[in-house]
Amino acid sequence: MNKIFITRSSMPDFEEYIEEIKELWDSHWLTNMGKKHKEFQARLCEYLGVKNIELVVNGHMALEMTLQAFNLTGEVITTPYTFASTTHAIVRNNLTPVFCDINPDDFTIDADKIEALITEKTSAILPVHVYGKICNVEKIEKIARKYNLKVIYDAAHTFGETYKGEGVGNLGDASIFSFHATKVFNTIEGGAVCYKDKKIGDKIYDLKNFGIHGPEVVSGIGANAKMNEFCAAMGLCNLRHIDEEIAARKAVFKNYTSILGDVKGVKISPVQNDVVSNYAYFPVVFDEKEFGKSRDEVFDELCKEGIVPRKYFYPITSDFDCYKDRFNPLDTPIAYDISKRVLVLPIYGELGAENVEKICKIILE
Repeated sequence: MNKIFITRSSMPDFEEYIEEIKELWDSHWLTNMGKKHKEFQARLCEYLGVKNIELVVNGHMALEMTLQAFNLTGEVITTPYTFASTTHAIVRNNLTPVFCDINPDDFTIDADKIEALITEKTSAILPVHVYGKICNVEKIEKIARKYNLKVIYDAAHTFGETYKGEGVGNLGDASIFSFHATKVFNTIEGGAVCYKDKKIGDKIYDLKNFGIHGPEVVSGIGANAKMNEFCAAMGLCNLRHIDEEIAARKAVFKNYTSILGDVKGVKISPVQNDVVSNYAYFPVVFDEKEFGKSRDEVFDELCKEGIVPRKYFYPITSDFDCYKDRFNPLDTPIAYDISKRVLVLPIYGELGAENVEKICKIILE
């Protein structure tokens, strides 16, 4: 049985990638911000519509180092409805995550509940654009200005998206992207930070390259989180085809919506107003009483038929085993409830209408 997984990594034609990396055999420059790195960095700024971007080895290190670069202390308000990376990055910086509940319609942090969580220890807000859904950025910005807080967006799900005509990388004090193989856009592994203040960019550079600024100059204390030339080359190739991939995903999204959109007990979150979506994910929230089956029953049936969806995000991060004694998942009841009912269905450009119909048929039967 050929399984259908939740996603399939976008890859250029083999010959295109070979052509892109061919000159590396001439230069033998494989890492340390070489020609491919610099070209990819410039192309990304242009595509994302941002002025400043720093490339790193993966999305998690982008987030962890950005938090460190801002020299934050105390508490960071965030969401538990996210991938492990978001919460771990906060904790690994010796900061305390303060969990805010989510909006049940778009799954992003509920901006109306943020202000009540602010204390004298709060130094930043770390919202997450979930499934490509953009947070209530106006309200978050207003709160941040009122209390002099930094805003760092986890934008891992929103590559290439715009909000009211502006690239999402321009939102907040910084926004981080993941270029993991499972994302809409990938560099095999990779990530990036978009930022406004050049001093933050300088700190991130120091953190990703040991603080080295020359053969005999080490002016800061850093780690090693550089993107290598092969990943940058994959990024250059995939960037040429990203618009095609997003267009194909849009067609898959529309196919799903046309079949499942009016099914009782199946909730689909539409594309937001003012957002040009990348169609990164297709989450479905099941109401067992109305639909007649639970999320877990649907999951099991799909798996029996070689379809591999994902309970994404389950469990919420505040309910992880490693945080059992630190946080109470019931403090964010909406996030906790949605996590037990959500199922993200397979979506990628090559999925095709026939497979969408197959998946939907299993669900409906």
